[in-house]
Amino acid sequence: MAEIVIENAVKKFGKFTAIDNVSLTVHEHEFLVLLGPSGCGKTTLLRAIAGLGMLDSGRIIIGGKDVTYLAPRERGISMVFQNYAIFPHMKVFDNIAFGLKMQKAPKAQIQERVENAAKLLHIETMLDRFPSQMSGGQRQRIAVARAIAVESGIVLMDEPLSNLDALLRLEMRAELKTLLKRLGVTTIYVTHDQIEAMSMGDRIAVMRNGKVLQLDQPTKVYDLPVDQFVGGFIGTPPMNFLHGHVHQNGAGYVVRLGDFSLTPPQDVHPALAQQRDKPVIIGIRAECMEPMKTASPDAVPVTIDVVEPLGAQNLLTARIGQDTIKVSTHPDFTVSAGETIWLRFPENKVRYMDADTGRALAAETEKALA
Repeated sequence: MAEIVIENAVKKFGKFTAIDNVSLTVHEHEFLVLLGPSGCGKTTLLRAIAGLGMLDSGRIIIGGKDVTYLAPRERGISMVFQNYAIFPHMKVFDNIAFGLKMQKAPKAQIQERVENAAKLLHIETMLDRFPSQMSGGQRQRIAVARAIAVESGIVLMDEPLSNLDALLRLEMRAELKTLLKRLGVTTIYVTHDQIEAMSMGDRIAVMRNGKVLQLDQPTKVYDLPVDQFVGGFIGTPPMNFLHGHVHQNGAGYVVRLGDFSLTPPQDVHPALAQQRDKPVIIGIRAECMEPMKTASPDAVPVTIDVVEPLGAQNLLTARIGQDTIKVSTHPDFTVSAGETIWLRFPENKVRYMDADTGRALAAETEKALA
């Protein structure tokens, strides 16, 4: 069993809290991504799981066994580092075999596992080379092969693709995801790259200031962020945020954007009632708006500032009052800077957030955490 349970983990460096009471469970065979900006605590948490840094308080349980105070070699895990951490004086074979030799595995077993791991990573013809004779991508394959050769069932990865160029990173992303799924290992993967997180993870834990803000499937984190930070961190471009104002309209509520009114779905009205006559943040993704070239009573007019043709889409930068908004359109939707277009906001694509805290209003938060 390779389930990982983290209970109330706390780690401080002086007065700085790197991990702030984090609790989460990584299920057996799951690919979990720890995502967040630099300094958010994701690598510190990964190192604590690996035993490379001790917690100040809390517990780490792996496969039902409390490993909080065990040495790394006693935890039954493998780790892949950002800088590869392979030995330059050893040939590829010996680098891959290193963990097995530390375990004093039989020679025949070492030979078999090294060859199998090398084949999986497509470096079986390079076992007699030194790392200095190989590219960055090939060196990273050595590091991954060494991790899977010990067959620990758990692999921890700390930004393993960040040193690769964009095209190689794209290729390795797909390969890694396929390989680790085929092997059935439990994986925790640290990255600050939200595209990596979205494309690779079964679930994403978004971290900030040592806390896990949201833990969910990639599509839910993308569609239903629990706060303004998550919405702004996930997505390229990030979620748009507009400043609105809540007004009562008969028995219900509307949100005003200047002279235009948005009618929220009924399940959001109780939360909006708490914000009556107060400002509110409106979140919507660039691709979720419906652009039109003619006026419509259910669409808001915007002025185009910039048009960016990106091949598969056009990315428009526009203004709604004092707010700037990004709009993704089909490449056939031709428009020029200075023109006015109209945007329809589908009610099921709009997210409402507290203007003071940035938190999604109650109904939205419940959807995100369901």
